[in-house]
Amino acid sequence: MAEAYIVAATRTAGGKRGGRLSGWHPVDLAAQVIDALLERSGADPALVEDVIMGCVLQAGEQAGCIGRMAVLASKLPQSVPGTTIDRQCGSSQQALHFAAQAVMSGTMDCVIAAGVESMSRIPMAVLPKAYREAGLGHYMSPQIHARYPGPDFSQFSGAEMMAEKYKLSKAELDRFSFQSHERAKAATLEGAFNAEIEPVAVRNADGSTGSELHRADEGIRMDATLEGIAGVKLLREGGYITAASASQICDGASGVVVVNERGLKALGAKPLARIHHISVLGGDPVIMLEAPLPATLHALKKAGMKIDDIDLFEINEAFASVPLAWLQVTGADPARMNVNGGAIALGHPLGASGTKLMTTLVHALARRGKRYGLQTMCEGGGQANVTIVERL
Repeated sequence: MAEAYIVAATRTAGGKRGGRLSGWHPVDLAAQVIDALLERSGADPALVEDVIMGCVLQAGEQAGCIGRMAVLASKLPQSVPGTTIDRQCGSSQQALHFAAQAVMSGTMDCVIAAGVESMSRIPMAVLPKAYREAGLGHYMSPQIHARYPGPDFSQFSGAEMMAEKYKLSKAELDRFSFQSHERAKAATLEGAFNAEIEPVAVRNADGSTGSELHRADEGIRMDATLEGIAGVKLLREGGYITAASASQICDGASGVVVVNERGLKALGAKPLARIHHISVLGGDPVIMLEAPLPATLHALKKAGMKIDDIDLFEINEAFASVPLAWLQVTGADPARMNVNGGAIALGHPLGASGTKLMTTLVHALARRGKRYGLQTMCEGGGQANVTIVERL
């Protein structure tokens, strides 16, 4: 079977809700990343055989198969198809997996895997409410309720359940959240993100623009203090989670170019990394966020590797309780996890986060001269993708 290689990886800097990217139509923002990938890889646009795009809130400006719409807004010829997938927060990580499977099978030689989410323009809570108000029902069917009696599945309840199950104190969650900002701040000041971020024009929610480019993640609290984080109000009385220990609402886009050996030859490109392992696993949809823990152990076993074989980890910081529980179960070295901070500081643009984390992981491996990296993230419905890459 053919190998799958990443030859280009980039992302926009994260934009805060109502911030510096909120004026971008998500189709056009995704097209900016596609065009940047073409430039970075040196690919003839005609060699791209598909665009697979992750997007979670597929309504309004993100409806109509945003993967195809992004192709039509980009420099790719209209002969290049595009599709859109939803595996919740892991959508673009799954896009990467599908792209890898395509080139490994030999049915395609060059595929773009990408993701986009404008959480300013398509708010996270708008869809279920709008569908119910329109009389279109809800995804929780009678049979699901019969199997999982109780309230609707909730990521917020899941985050609290994770803290309780793994005996994580609020103080631990606050310290981890502060660390995320401190690491992201240091990475930004040191220029660790410079190679991976594709600058785009600032487009604010009020329509204002200018000559300034958006180059740095907008959500990092450069003046964060542990005391300040500890003082944020709890999401529920007697709980553990606050807005400060949860991922930030974020606008952004990201993507990678995936090829096999024939694709490498056709592009004349040098690979950044080889995809060593891909897998996905389901878990309990009630606690919901726990799946990355068994999924990581499952992936390592299938890959014939041990946790200490991995040099760097990107574990999505949906809530601080997730990576902290992951560290408990896997026994991984905390110093190797989210070395440049995570979504608590940098933001979590839902459908874009999968290839965003992979972009950061590939560049961090190169910058530090390390070999293996592992990425995983919790996903709605109790799922988790795991990707292991080898830097080349």
